Amino acid sequence: MSLEPLPLLRVGWIGAGRMGAAMARRLAQAGVDVAVWNRTSSKAEALVADGASVAESIAGLADRDVVFTMVSSSEDLEQVLVGEGGLLTAGGPVPSIIVDCSTVSTEASAAMREAAQRHGAEFLACPVSGNGKVVASGKLSFVVSGPEEVYNRVAPLLGAIGRSASYVGEGEAARLVKICHNLLLGVVAQSLAEITVLAEKGGVSRAAFLDFLNNSVMGSAFTRYKTPALVKLDYTPTFTPVLLRKDFDLGLKAARELGVSMPVAALTQQLVQATIGGGRSEEDFSVLLDQMAAAAGLELKPETAEVDDGLGSGR
Repeated sequence: MSLEPLPLLRVGWIGAGRMGAAMARRLAQAGVDVAVWNRTSSKAEALVADGASVAESIAGLADRDVVFTMVSSSEDLEQVLVGEGGLLTAGGPVPSIIVDCSTVSTEASAAMREAAQRHGAEFLACPVSGNGKVVASGKLSFVVSGPEEVYNRVAPLLGAIGRSASYVGEGEAARLVKICHNLLLGVVAQSLAEITVLAEKGGVSRAAFLDFLNNSVMGSAFTRYKTPALVKLDYTPTFTPVLLRKDFDLGLKAARELGVSMPVAALTQQLVQATIGGGRSEEDFSVLLDQMAAAAGLELKPETAEVDDGLGSGR
């Protein structure tokens, strides 16, 4: 994504969790005027050193030109936009553009678009592919839908955060694209867990197997990024099974409505649910590896081999 000159827009940011903080940080470090609000204020305050300011309330962002939202669920998005003290219901001015980067349902997105337009604001659905480490490396990807002229106005800001933005049309098209993306994410993660266990059960170290895979035509940015976690059994969360289950729920609902059969995705949903039911809900979703190993009677141990995550951090 080519980086155009940054427009002189005052930006508000709602949501400073793992993803939101990393994204707002890149904007602030690029010299953009960014004010951040988060329910836990200390997370917003942590961005002051990068050049951001802290908003005491959501209403304090209402006079900004553009406000980004990055929250965990459809309910959270509705709360910060139209709930008590929300961006659109505070009784004062409203931003010209709202850019929502959360993964939410198509219905919630459409409702928030209608609410924004009713209050005189434009709305872009702008979900992302990546996690906090991907953001920090400058490799985040956006998929965007809404009025194209509005997308063109904020494209330079997206370019300051990530490496690509794909405009896919009007309305909520970006929501379906992101859900399809996350269904593939889960299916690939499950398949990667299965084949890695198969190789290790046959006597091949995880590091050696994944090194071969990553350098083959089947390797990808995702398999490379997940390799350190799988080799070292480091399940520090970047994306939890609970969040992945939410996306499978949304994706299979869309499949039912559109009359699309998705047998592999449906089975993967049940395997993700089994991980949650087994008490591993707060770890990274790569803990699927442990579940497959246990089913194969294999006891996994961390390996000490140095491996690369493919994000430019070296070995």
